[in-house]
Amino acid sequence: MIYQDIAMGLVRVTEAAALRSAKYMGRGDKIAADQAAVDGMEKAFSLMPIKGKVVIGEGEMDNAPMLYIGQEVGLWKDGMMEMDIAVDPLDGTVLIAKGLPNAIAVVAMGPKGSLLHAPDMYMKKIAVGAAAKGAININKSNKDNIINVAMALNKDVSELTVIVQERERHESIISDAREVGARVKLFSEGDIAAVLACGFEGTGIDLMIGTGGAPEGVIAAAAIKCMGGDMQAQLVPQSEEEIIRCKNMGICDVNKVLYINDLVKSDDVYFAATGITDCDLLKGVVYSKNNCASTNSVVMRSKTGTIRFVTANHLLAKSNLI
Repeated sequence: MIYQDIAMGLVRVTEAAALRSAKYMGRGDKIAADQAAVDGMEKAFSLMPIKGKVVIGEGEMDNAPMLYIGQEVGLWKDGMMEMDIAVDPLDGTVLIAKGLPNAIAVVAMGPKGSLLHAPDMYMKKIAVGAAAKGAININKSNKDNIINVAMALNKDVSELTVIVQERERHESIISDAREVGARVKLFSEGDIAAVLACGFEGTGIDLMIGTGGAPEGVIAAAAIKCMGGDMQAQLVPQSEEEIIRCKNMGICDVNKVLYINDLVKSDDVYFAATGITDCDLLKGVVYSKNNCASTNSVVMRSKTGTIRFVTANHLLAKSNLI
C-alpha cells in the first residue's frame, strides 16, 4: 500500500513510531523504546510518495543507522516532490521509560530547503499561539514578555500560564513568572509537546519560554507555523566546537535571532504528532484485548490552515505498521 495523501501518510508515520515504542512504556529501557520508534517510522516512510531527505534526525550517518541526517526516505519516483524531513520518533525517551506523560512521536516536513538545518545543541525559545502572535520578543525580559502576552490575550497576568522545563537554568524564568503573578506549569522532558500545547486554547497553556534542543525547536516551529502562532529562537553554543559546527551547517551568525520564517522558510509545511503517553493535547497509545490498540494524533498543514485530530483503532494482526 502506498500513502497517496501526504497529510494522512504523515499520521501513519507517527502512528507507527508510537505503536512500536509504546510497548516499552514503563519498562525502564529508553534505548529500546527509541529504537522501536525509529524502526516503525522508517518503515512507514518507505510508503510515502515523496523524495524525502532527513535534515533533522537521529544523528549523523556514523552515529545513527536509521533516520540519520542525509538519509533519503520515501519512494523517490519521478514526479514526486523533494522534501525536507525533520523527525523525532520519540520525544521523551526518559518519560516513556518511566511511564510518565508527554512522550510523543513527531514529524515535520516541507519543500526542499525549507527547514533550518539546526545543529544538535541548545537553543533559547519562546512560543505562543495565534492569539498572541506579535506579542513576543526574545530580546525583552521574561517579565515583559509575560505581561505583553497577557495583554494580547486580554487576560489578567494572574490568568496566564507559562510552561517551563524544570531545569536549574530556568530558575530565573520561573521566578520572574511568579513575581508578576503568572501561573507556572513545569515539565520534565519533551519540549516539543510543551510548545505544541501553546497553540491550542483548550490546553490552558499560553506561553512557553526556555532553552532546549535546537533540532526539537525547528520541529516545534513547524507546528506553531501551521497553527498561525509565533516563535522566536536563538542558538546557545556551549563551545568553540559547536560554533564551528554551526558555521559548517551554513549558520554564520550564531547570535542571530531566529524568527519563525528563519526556522521554517516555506508557507507550505506539514506537522504530525501521535501521543505515546498521555499529553496535554493528545491521549497516549492504549493497548486492548484481541491484539488491538488505539492512537490519538494531530496533523496540520500551514498552507491551508487545516488541523485534523485523528483517532484510530488498529487491529495489529493486520497492520502493516507493526
